Amino acid sequence: MAQDHAASPNKADITSVAVRTGIDLQINGERFRHTGDPQMPLLWYLRDVLRLTGTKYGGEHGEGGADLVLVEGKATSAITTPMSKLEDKKVVTVEGLADAKGGLHPLQQAFIDEDAIGCGYCTAGWLIASMDLLNRVKDPSDNDIDTLPNLCRCGCQTRVRKAVKRAAAAIKQGAKA
Repeated sequence: MAQDHAASPNKADITSVAVRTGIDLQINGERFRHTGDPQMPLLWYLRDVLRLTGTKYGGEHGEGGADLVLVEGKATSAITTPMSKLEDKKVVTVEGLADAKGGLHPLQQAFIDEDAIGCGYCTAGWLIASMDLLNRVKDPSDNDIDTLPNLCRCGCQTRVRKAVKRAAAAIKQGAKA
């Protein structure tokens, strides 16, 4: 039985291609290499390339906090941060707050429990800013929470305050974070 086989390439005809250079970073625990425009804002890389759409556009200057992500644990505007500033950095988006099995972070659960979601557009930014605050201040006061840069047009600020305090208490009691 005859079989058609493509001719094996001659090793002399094979040329190696160098690995594309780019910007290596870690997003939600996974490694990525951005090989496009180094001035591309992180927000567009997240939304348009990786399809991580939790982080929202809130204006070209990051006003309102809807575009916040954690870079090396610190709340950072994804629209004002170019990819060139992220070499070897760890980025966490709102999608990365849950654990590997999909279990919610105590902060996410507190937002649900306190109905601190409103229309939802600003929620990801509130979660990221609140996470940054809880990483720095274990028992935040109303004044600490009121310094968060987020805007909510639905009027959820008082419920956000309750949610952050609830999460702080849960974390203090040893809830899985």
